[in-house]
Amino acid sequence: MENLKAFDREVNEFVDYMFGPRDPRVRGWFLLDSYLPTFFLTGAYLLCIWLGNKFMKDRPPFSLRTHLIVYNLGITLLSLYMLIELILATWEGGYNLQCQNLHSAGEADIRVAKVLWWYYFSKVIEFMDTIFFVLRKKSSQITFLHVYHHATMFNIWWCVLNWIPCGQSFFGPTLNSFIHVLMYSYYGLSVIPSMRKYLWWKKYLTQAQLVQFLLTIVHTLSAAVKPCGFPFGCLMFQSSYMATLVILFINFYIKTYQKAPSRTATKETPVTTEIKNGFHKDYFAAANGFLDNKKAQ
Repeated sequence: MENLKAFDREVNEFVDYMFGPRDPRVRGWFLLDSYLPTFFLTGAYLLCIWLGNKFMKDRPPFSLRTHLIVYNLGITLLSLYMLIELILATWEGGYNLQCQNLHSAGEADIRVAKVLWWYYFSKVIEFMDTIFFVLRKKSSQITFLHVYHHATMFNIWWCVLNWIPCGQSFFGPTLNSFIHVLMYSYYGLSVIPSMRKYLWWKKYLTQAQLVQFLLTIVHTLSAAVKPCGFPFGCLMFQSSYMATLVILFINFYIKTYQKAPSRTATKETPVTTEIKNGFHKDYFAAANGFLDNKKAQ
């Protein structure tokens, strides 16, 4: 135990040395004072993917239909709460859309920080996206993009909450919460067979995600062009990270929607494999284990 405490102290001293003094307004908040819980939860997530796939290798997939409905509904409601609360808090604080510093809005900054803590915490809840893929044996859904996005977001937002928990940080989570309301609603509905024929709009969800990333990059760089006191290094890091997501999502979009099937594949594919129970096969690979198209968030 003493060795763990010493290791924890050394890790946090190193992080503080790298990034400087933390924001005192979030001291004592759950999971924030030490980096180790976030680090270990991320490691456990990656380990569960590896061990889970081995465990499920020779076992039949789980259905989990009820679990998926409850889970997706829960994430949808949490995202809706964060969206509404961020809009209200930033409106109350008179946030500047182009650039907002960390200290000028008083109590509204604390209100924003509290919502962003939930945003950070939601990233560990969303690890369940991948666990559901594993339990349903949808290994094709567990792509580099999927794992990279989930693992990095949780760790990045630990840093955001400790050093820049309000101000300019509000914009990305506001957009992302809106996208997640749509996205997890879609995933929840896709679990219900009678609703699948109405879910023609997944392609547009991916397009909306790409627009979200591009808007976040533009918003971030606008604060670099016309600064307001928000840390410049954080702006550059966020822009760079979002650029990696844009590249990966464009690659996903092209592979999923733009590549026409080859003539050989078209000829060799029997009609009976295209239609099942009255639905095109694309309806039967839903997110969290129901849609063939990769889930990207």
